[in-house]
Amino acid sequence: MFQADAIARLLRDDDPTTIELVKAQLLASAGENVPHLRAMLTRPDDAVVTRHVRAVLSAIDAREANNEMDLLCRFFAEDGDIETACWMIARCLSPGIETDGAGRQLDQWGMELSRRIVGFVDDATRVAALRALLHDELGFTGNNDAYYAPDNSLLPRVIESRRGIPISLTLVYQGVARRAGLKVEGVNLPGHFIARLGEVLFDPFHNGRRLSAADCEAILLKQSLRPHPSHLSTASSRLVLVRSLANLHFIFQEMNQEAERDRIAGWLRALDR
Repeated sequence: MFQADAIARLLRDDDPTTIELVKAQLLASAGENVPHLRAMLTRPDDAVVTRHVRAVLSAIDAREANNEMDLLCRFFAEDGDIETACWMIARCLSPGIETDGAGRQLDQWGMELSRRIVGFVDDATRVAALRALLHDELGFTGNNDAYYAPDNSLLPRVIESRRGIPISLTLVYQGVARRAGLKVEGVNLPGHFIARLGEVLFDPFHNGRRLSAADCEAILLKQSLRPHPSHLSTASSRLVLVRSLANLHFIFQEMNQEAERDRIAGWLRALDR
């Protein structure tokens, strides 16, 4: 039987070892305790207990997300649900992160875009409306100042800060567009991930600006590549997931965070079928 009062007393103990032991026991029997732990968050004026309970709930959520992520990577299809995968990655790597609120924010922006594009018949105008909303008004742009920060690859953090890297910002544009009935695709252009709606290419990292054939050629020339039709092929959901995880793997390796690096390496192996 879950004894909330007794657990609360133990979590207020002056001995850190006692507190960690209680938290470990709660984590070990997580399945049956989660509803009771959530109920403990409603206790008024008990900041110490609330802090410890939140930590336990975050650890439980992260563990469940890791198990779900392992399974997802083993069976992720070429056209799998990339947004769900992104929420899961964030839960794994940032325990306690709020993903439901981030999803609701995309819902709201998608509804607003849907309202604005009523009557628009060409993709160039639709892209302009998408850019006006996400960059001009909401301020989404590339994070040049801290390009290799892990938060740039975690979708909820990108939605919160409105800063990201090319692939994560493209995912924001895709999510908002999809909710407005538009199919924005990712394009794995060598050297720079970009987006496309119909035949219109644009760059979410650089303020959503439209890209011409000459712009794409210039990006390729920086990689010493000649333009080829394959360079503008649509990136599958699976490819986007692999590239997103590879970015995080590189970041955590550079930061010497071995646990996170090895966990991501396991996901990449599962995807490499």
